[in-house]
Order: sequence, then C-alpha cells, then structure tokens
Amino acid sequence: MALLPILTAPDPRLKKKSKPVDQVDAEVRQLMDDMLETMYDAPGIGLAAPQVGVLKRVIVLDIDREDTKTGPLFMANPEIIEASDEDVSYEEGCLSVPEHYSDVVRPAKVTVRYLDRDGKSQDLAAEGLLATCLQHEIDHLDGVLFIDHISALKRNMILRKLLKARKEKERDEAEGKPAKAQDPEHAL
Repeated sequence: MALLPILTAPDPRLKKKSKPVDQVDAEVRQLMDDMLETMYDAPGIGLAAPQVGVLKRVIVLDIDREDTKTGPLFMANPEIIEASDEDVSYEEGCLSVPEHYSDVVRPAKVTVRYLDRDGKSQDLAAEGLLATCLQHEIDHLDGVLFIDHISALKRNMILRKLLKARKEKERDEAEGKPAKAQDPEHAL
C-alpha cells in the first residue's frame, strides 16, 4: 500500500466528473487499499478517488465509532438509488478543504447501490453519519465539494483562505516545518 497525495481546493481536478469503473480488478482494489491507507493517515472517515487525482468512481469510508460499527467500506460506481424526503443538517469538513467546516443539509437516509471489493453488486441503506458521508463522497465523483452546498459568500471566503494556507504550507515545507493534522470527526 502507498500513501497518495490529497488534492486541495481550488485544484481544478476536484471539479471534474469521474468515469465509471468497468470492473473491480486488481488495479481498482490496489487503488482502494491505497486510498484507505491515505484516508487513515490524513486522518479522515471518507475519501473519493478524485481527491487523490484519480478520476474513477471509487470511494472508501470507515466511520467506526462506539455506537456505529461499519468497518472499512470499499465502493466502486456508487449511486444513490433512494433518498428520504426528510433532511438533516451535519457539520461537514473535507480532506480537500482542510480546516474548514460548515453545516450542510442533505437527505437523512439514502440507499446506495455499488460494486464491492469483489465486484459484486450491493445495496446499502444508511442514515446518520454514514448517509451524510456517502452523499459527501459521491458528490466528489461528480466534481461537487461540500462548500458548493453553502452560500457563495462563505464558499469564496473559504477558497481565499485555502489559497493563503497553500502558500503558507509551501513556505513551511521549504523551511522544513511539520504539517498540521485535521479533526477526523469532520474530515469526510
């Protein structure tokens, strides 16, 4: 397994639509493994292939908490086939939008159809944090970031801060300073 670099907004690759996976083969499983290792290292609870510069419809998640045990989930070609009329607001963050969080309103429950690690079609009904995380990661596959769901004023403010942070990070790296970690509870 290998750690992959995570793209940060406003990188234009994050706004591109990903292509479906023809089949879950050894190459796709390796990508899934590398993405999971990268997500854990970041740390986060979800990661989509476009966030590591791969425009394939692949996501990984692991939202294990004391009250929720999912273990790692590997999904190719995930699609929401059903969504509840009831909405819920959750404070989201993102590994591609480091250190920024905002409330996003999404359907409270979704059912997702996907190909698992073995290439078998699965349906997963989800609610709570899992439903939010699934929707967040599937958005990435369509070139949508959580900040696209908030006001233009707040989104532009965040993007300006990210550009400033990128310049500071480049300066810190040149000086050999360590990078800051994110709060994994919100980094989807």
